[in-house]
Amino acid sequence: MMHPDTEIRYVSEEVGVGVFATKLIPKGTIVWIKDELDIVFDEEDIESFDEARKEYIYKYSYEDDEGEYVLCWDHARYVNHSFNPNCADTAYDFELAGRDIQPGEQITCDYGTLGDDEEFECTVEEGSTRTKVTANDYLVHFREWDEKAIEAFKYFNEVEQPLKHLINKQYIDKVNAVANGTEPLDSILTLFIEDEDDEN
Repeated sequence: MMHPDTEIRYVSEEVGVGVFATKLIPKGTIVWIKDELDIVFDEEDIESFDEARKEYIYKYSYEDDEGEYVLCWDHARYVNHSFNPNCADTAYDFELAGRDIQPGEQITCDYGTLGDDEEFECTVEEGSTRTKVTANDYLVHFREWDEKAIEAFKYFNEVEQPLKHLINKQYIDKVNAVANGTEPLDSILTLFIEDEDDEN
């Protein structure tokens, strides 16, 4: 579920639509969180659909650490990629504002954090030398992703959290401990490493 102070807006003919903040979303705020209304498919389910639905699900879903495809039920599915995103991904099924997100600013995440099932070329962005999302991005960039999440978590208890009640019960104690500074953040790398271990 997306933060309530967001809406869909047209970006460009090339990009289509995106998700934009309608009010200030302070650093450390949960911007998106997986919840029970999101639709989860395994690949066999998707392949049984007609081509139009298959194309839509593959385009707008992401592969989770269980190898299933998650299609967000709300406008979260339209969050666009950036190599300089304003969201910080975590290992707890939610993303935090990695910095203050201003009213009217597009909300973005790094698609490299969402799974390793797809590679695609991207337009050049100021401040980044990356031009492609690859299946191995997590091996190269997990430290910078973790550092961004660590910095965002410092503000977690200082900002309004309208989505906090949706944190999965299996993560709530850990999230509170990380936010209180009593336990370290679980690296996003653990999502990928556990997935690899399951395959071996």
